[in-house]
Amino acid sequence: MSYEKSNCGRGLVFNFEDQLLLIFRHGKWDLPKGHFEKGETLESCAIREVKEETGLKEVTITSFIGVTEHTYFDNKLNSDAIKEVHWYVMRAAQRSGLFPQLQEGIEWLRWVSRGELSGYLKNSYDNIREIVGKAIPK
Repeated sequence: MSYEKSNCGRGLVFNFEDQLLLIFRHGKWDLPKGHFEKGETLESCAIREVKEETGLKEVTITSFIGVTEHTYFDNKLNSDAIKEVHWYVMRAAQRSGLFPQLQEGIEWLRWVSRGELSGYLKNSYDNIREIVGKAIPK
């Protein structure tokens, strides 16, 4: 079986109250992500997509967490695909003025404290729980 490989950048965005920004899309709590466009770095891709999906104006990368891969069926290619995800911890300068990117299926955005996080992650994806665990050790 052959796979088409694509890259994307994702961000774990924290505000200055140390709350994590979660997005609600397709019935699950998720993290902002983006698809790599020609001519941009994975870091600039992650920042651009976080801004587009959340309405945040100023986001900076503070550290690199790691890379994960997962397979999925790509309807456009009509074949299986591998997505390589580069994860970054980010800091947002604002807490309010968030606007979910509705055309990407994002219904809600929410700042979540560490104490509330496990409840939200119960309705999330395995790779999201895994990467949040790496970024926020217990």
